[in-house]
Amino acid sequence: MTTFSLEGHPYIALCDLLKISGWCDSGAAAKLVIDEGRVTVNDAVETRRRCKITVGQRVAYAGQQVTIAD
Repeated sequence: MTTFSLEGHPYIALCDLLKISGWCDSGAAAKLVIDEGRVTVNDAVETRRRCKITVGQRVAYAGQQVTIAD
């Protein structure tokens, strides 16, 4: 499990997190895997592409997991 820092921002959109983390090659690919129900936030499937991910949440996809930090 890794961590991702918001660096003073209040949140990051789920699709942007997948792209920035390198889990998806593009924003379109990130949106597709979210639409397919392949991404979880705090162990629950999340299908909202622009879901606001905040400090303390855990995001998982394809066997990888990240925790959001300040």
